[in-house]
Amino acid sequence: MSFGGPQWPQQPQNQQQPFGGQPPFGSPQPPSQPQQPFGSGGQTPDWGALADASAARARRKRWIMIGGGALATLVVGAIVATAVVAGGDDPVANGKNDGPTTPASPTDSPEPQPSFSSVAPPPPPNPKDFISNEAKDKAPISPDSLFPGKKLTMSGRAYQKGATASTTNCASVGQAGLGEILKRNGCDRVIRATYVKDGVAITVGVAIFSTEAEALKAKAQAKGGIAPLAGAGVKEFCRSTVCLRRANAVGRYAYFTQAGFTNGKKVTMKDTPIFKASDDLGNFTFNQIYARGRQQASAAATAPAGQ
Repeated sequence: MSFGGPQWPQQPQNQQQPFGGQPPFGSPQPPSQPQQPFGSGGQTPDWGALADASAARARRKRWIMIGGGALATLVVGAIVATAVVAGGDDPVANGKNDGPTTPASPTDSPEPQPSFSSVAPPPPPNPKDFISNEAKDKAPISPDSLFPGKKLTMSGRAYQKGATASTTNCASVGQAGLGEILKRNGCDRVIRATYVKDGVAITVGVAIFSTEAEALKAKAQAKGGIAPLAGAGVKEFCRSTVCLRRANAVGRYAYFTQAGFTNGKKVTMKDTPIFKASDDLGNFTFNQIYARGRQQASAAATAPAGQ
């Protein structure tokens, strides 16, 4: 059958006559007289001629559609060609070509690509390295830099600062043998500060050595305690009574605390304020010493190469 034309009717499944008593649809009989126009006088139409005419019309319609499509294609092509010509000079020569470019030949030089070093950057300086040896620990130190301000607050507890002191005579600031231990292990200097809160007084002493090994040895051998520092509104304390003494070290610094009651009362294991005060001052001192290391490590990390 022709593309797009009507399909020829199929034979009916039953043998009933079509409405009007004509032969079954699809089985026309030869006419016994000249063909009459369809629908006139009740004559049977020429079904074959009608089918041929329908197929012919379908073929003409198809060719018209094909011809129209070809014509539309030619028109679009002409419009595009006209647009290119109307654009002026050669668009490639004028740098106006936005279309795909020709791939570079093997002789063309490729665009430079960023390069990355395969060498890992050095790790940041360790703060502890700067507070463990006097060759690196060059930052200034004093009672005011180590114990700044007029008070400190730890864990919500505020302590008022009393007297401060600094000496290179390490043996003179120890009690019951501590002074001699500091001197024997190479102590260079001792900085002290006293704090008070609610009738409790605490003196902290920071002994500075040349190396970490010296500080650790002084801590391990420690006995007695740091001499209490009175003054600046704080009376004498821990002279002839029992007080809480502790020792610790970080880097080339060994630090000692002595805490007691300002009224001379003997300290017992039940006196929680004394232990809390000793903990607070010990933690504060550790943080201050370690902060020196962080500051110097940070400065070294940002310093220009060669300095």
